[in-house]
Amino acid sequence: MSLRLALILLTVISVVCDTLLLPFYPQFFASEFSVSNPTLIGVFVANCCITVMLALPLWAKVAKKYHELALWLVTQVIAACFGLLCYFATNVWEFWFYYQFMLVLKASYLLIYPFALRLEQQSKHLSIIGLFSVLMHFGAIGGALVGGYFFSLNEPRYALLLSAAGDVIQVLLCAYLMLSLKLGIYQHAIESEKPRTRTPYFIWQFCFISVVVYFSAFLIRPFFTTHWQGMSAQSSAFESALVYAIPAFSALLMLLFNHFRQRLPVPTLSRTSTLLCALIFGAIGLYLQAQESVWLVVSSRILYGIALFQVMVLLEVMLFAKSEPAHYGSDFAKVHVAQNIGVILASLLVGMSVEYFNTTVPFYFAAIGFASLGAILLWRVKFVGRTAHTAT
Repeated sequence: MSLRLALILLTVISVVCDTLLLPFYPQFFASEFSVSNPTLIGVFVANCCITVMLALPLWAKVAKKYHELALWLVTQVIAACFGLLCYFATNVWEFWFYYQFMLVLKASYLLIYPFALRLEQQSKHLSIIGLFSVLMHFGAIGGALVGGYFFSLNEPRYALLLSAAGDVIQVLLCAYLMLSLKLGIYQHAIESEKPRTRTPYFIWQFCFISVVVYFSAFLIRPFFTTHWQGMSAQSSAFESALVYAIPAFSALLMLLFNHFRQRLPVPTLSRTSTLLCALIFGAIGLYLQAQESVWLVVSSRILYGIALFQVMVLLEVMLFAKSEPAHYGSDFAKVHVAQNIGVILASLLVGMSVEYFNTTVPFYFAAIGFASLGAILLWRVKFVGRTAHTAT
């Protein structure tokens, strides 16, 4: 088994296991702990994001000394143990406590991404980033469908057992790779081309954009299945999971389109122009999902999935184009912190907005977020153009 194939398998397993309950947190807390307070569920999701946000930079520092495979081997063993403790938790606070410790350990697998990019030439980064983006989406599809299946059996806790089993499989994969590649536990030093004395300005730019994008994108996730079942009361949990996963199928279509783009008679836009168009279409897709029409919601989720894929891939391509291999892990960790800040803010707001208003309000807030970011980007493009024209 090649290292690249093993990293793909590790990514898919990790994402599937981590998204088994994500679309169904409201239903899970209601069925297992008789908790139906939307604000409390929003706080739980925010707590999960804070945990991962704080843990990833720590693992990025550890990975500078110890090899990533050795790190994942240890952390996933302990994560599996905490997953079992979550399964046997008898009350919501006990579950909450064990779940956060499990996430601390699981956060280390996010280093797979910069690790894989470090192994490839920068000319191949677009295809690698697109591939991993689709893997994340397909992992989310698998997680949502399997989670929906467990809910249809009225056994949602089985998802926690499956997650622990996934951690064990990851441990076996890491052990196999370390033995077959004859790797030690210590990391080889990576020479930096440009020594840094401070965080570059472009990192702060990407952090700001990431906060807005992930805030807007995550606003509609925690209660989407609730919103859908409110419109289509006869839909099962499995059918709701399918609708939830539509953007992931759209991402696959965009990956295929990007792969064959050079052979198609379509105009090629700059990255900035493509990003601007994607933000506009994303805002439209978010707005239309708030409408009381089943078919309009389905079609707008396709549009939204295409736009979101382009936004996220472009942001990461542009980030790693400005970074350098020696700083991939730390730069990714900084931007990932910003992404989680956006998710945390969204988690807190979505719970309160659903509790005090209804499930359609988050879609309007998310549409405003994408539209506002598009307006800022358009203003900046025009401002830079005027500045360049004046200088000329």
